[in-house]
Amino acid sequence: MNADPVTMMKQQVGYAAAAKVQSNTIVGLGTGSTTAYAIQAIGERLQAGDLQNVKGVPTSFQAIVLARQFGIPLTTLDEIEKIDIAIDGADEVDPQKNLIKGGGAAHTQEKIVDSLADQFIVVVDSGKLVEHLGSTFLLPVEVIPMAVTPVMKAIEKLGGKPQLRMGVKKAGPVVTDQGNLVVDVKFDRIDNPADLEKALNNLPGVLENGLFVGVADVIMVGEVKDGQPSVREF
Repeated sequence: MNADPVTMMKQQVGYAAAAKVQSNTIVGLGTGSTTAYAIQAIGERLQAGDLQNVKGVPTSFQAIVLARQFGIPLTTLDEIEKIDIAIDGADEVDPQKNLIKGGGAAHTQEKIVDSLADQFIVVVDSGKLVEHLGSTFLLPVEVIPMAVTPVMKAIEKLGGKPQLRMGVKKAGPVVTDQGNLVVDVKFDRIDNPADLEKALNNLPGVLENGLFVGVADVIMVGEVKDGQPSVREF
């Protein structure tokens, strides 16, 4: 496989996270390109007999498709007592392990699954590390369709610059797995992620936002140095 270093690095991070999965566990399966390699690796470990009795709880339609493709049995929150470990990506990570997620518009289901896990492992490349959340990535807010206009006005009063996320290769806005819309918000600087997370979720019509505060346990960071991929944790 003559993959480029960035692709190899994403694969290494995903495989390193998958190596932490043990037999007889329930695994939260996240969304995104790096997490896809983790799902692939879990499936390969199951097929090889290295893992037994592992079931996945998907966070998106993408995760469902990948889990089926790689032979991971799926379950639901109605059928289980707990989630042992969740593996998911992030769009930004600050030094306190707070996250912005939602680039794939799956952050509502991701927050439910990731928050329930005994251990939540975040897989990212070093470009996702920031000093302050909101510095490189817009903050996604999932909104019930009828409330989009009043929610956007309320977000402006909170100091944000909101814009409705539009589809690519699709006429019209992005629609989430829950049938809602996504408003991406530019904040010049998010000094208190916990307060902003609560303020946004208290707006009538908001289902959830992409701030994950105090949820992540381990951050696995992929880097490319001198053309060679490597993985570190914090």
